[in-house]
Amino acid sequence: MTGTPVTVSAPPRGARLAILAVGLAAVGFGIAILVWPTKAAVALTGVIAVYAILAGIVYVALGVFAKNLGAGGRIGHVLLGLLYVVAGVYAFFSLQQSAAFLALFLTIMVGLMWVIEGFTALLTLGRSGSKAVDAVFAIVSVIAGFTLLSGPLWGAIFLWWFLGAALAVLGALNVVRAITGKGGARDGE
Repeated sequence: MTGTPVTVSAPPRGARLAILAVGLAAVGFGIAILVWPTKAAVALTGVIAVYAILAGIVYVALGVFAKNLGAGGRIGHVLLGLLYVVAGVYAFFSLQQSAAFLALFLTIMVGLMWVIEGFTALLTLGRSGSKAVDAVFAIVSVIAGFTLLSGPLWGAIFLWWFLGAALAVLGALNVVRAITGKGGARDGE
């Protein structure tokens, strides 16, 4: 050990450029969700459908060409791949309905998770270090979950708008962080 002091420097220029790019993309997606919520949902569903088709093709190829899989593994990979392809093709050719189904499905899942998380927090309250905070968390979580479950359509709309606003705001903050960060090209990097 030399005893040289350790200095913390700003992120390198490449990291700042990555933060800037991600921030700009988030702002763009956030604005798209806020301005064209239905079109953005359909576009996202299209991306998911294409991913499902590609993943299905990969699974089928693994099932057919993999040498280290037994018969059960091969059959399982091919069947899973075919299921992915069928789901992706169906979603791709009925994007509006698939987007609506995906939104409702995710909203119901989030609602159920919040309810279960709230009840879990209540059931473990006896072992909590901060019973008041955990009790408030549990109650808010259960109420929020039941609210989503009682009106999944409105819940889906709220969650989608919230996602758009969060992406726009957090993306803008990342852009500001990237631009105002110290180091980088201004300091000779």
